[in-house]
Amino acid sequence: MILTFGFATLSAQKTFKADGNATVINWNGKKIGGEHYGTINLKEGWLTVDKKAIAGGEFIVDMTSIKDVDIKDEGSRARLEGHLKSDDFFGVEKFPTAKLVITGSTLAADGSLKVKGNLTIKASTNPVEFTAKSSVAGEVVTWSALVTIDRSLYDVRYGSGKFFPNIGDKAISDEFTLDIKLAVK
Repeated sequence: MILTFGFATLSAQKTFKADGNATVINWNGKKIGGEHYGTINLKEGWLTVDKKAIAGGEFIVDMTSIKDVDIKDEGSRARLEGHLKSDDFFGVEKFPTAKLVITGSTLAADGSLKVKGNLTIKASTNPVEFTAKSSVAGEVVTWSALVTIDRSLYDVRYGSGKFFPNIGDKAISDEFTLDIKLAVK
């Protein structure tokens, strides 16, 4: 395999398996006057690269693994994690995984990729687009992306000003971000 500009340059399509142990997914959610952040684990996935583009892929995220890392008090942290896992947010008992299916990408002038796909959280699937960049260390290619998700599209309504217009300073932003460092081999 020849690597150019951090992208896999191949004569034919090649599929890479995601390394869940080396992949890092950090989440960030904001509310009026504050924010919370933490981690969530990749369960499994694969990525197909064709020349300098991502041709496809599928990733399963373990929603039961949601962890908060900003709250120091163990009891408060456990309450937030439990609330995020509850039906108010991601309903992980009924929906233990989320899925991203990548449908393709286009190369940008700066060498990054504009990636398109479909994200399923709970029972809702919606299109997503984000920018990804790659780096290489030995046999491992790491794809970095910051993905912004509108939770209201996935029936995650708790504290949303879209669904509760009189919520005032208790509102939680409908958008949250996933800062992803996806390691594939």
